[in-house]
Amino acid sequence: MDSKIRHLEFIQQTILRMASNSFLLKGWTVTIVVGIFVFANPKEIDSKYLFSVLIPILFFWLLDGFFLHQEKLFRKLYDKVRATLEADIDFSMNTSLFKKDVDSWIKVSVSKTLILFYFPLLLVVLLAIYFAYLY
Repeated sequence: MDSKIRHLEFIQQTILRMASNSFLLKGWTVTIVVGIFVFANPKEIDSKYLFSVLIPILFFWLLDGFFLHQEKLFRKLYDKVRATLEADIDFSMNTSLFKKDVDSWIKVSVSKTLILFYFPLLLVVLLAIYFAYLY
């Protein structure tokens, strides 16, 4: 029973790391977007300058989707190990067996969880670009 618990702990630590990475990405995204808007001069703001804000948003959005996808794969591995007999524990961290059971990385990237966070940021930047073009 000890090896099974140890393996489950390894998997749980990986799941926690993925969740922590996702949380840090969201924090960095907000920090970068707000930082760029704070340092931008609203009277002389250039719409080309604002397009550069889209790059970190889209990059972090896809990276966050990757971490969420990996987390889902490791949750499937956790369930498999939980149901495995003690004698069959091999300490494998291979999640490739579960790719067919989990949505693709791109599908996870456009899940409700990530859309509700990243889409409003994207919308704010696009509105800023639009208003920069007007003035």
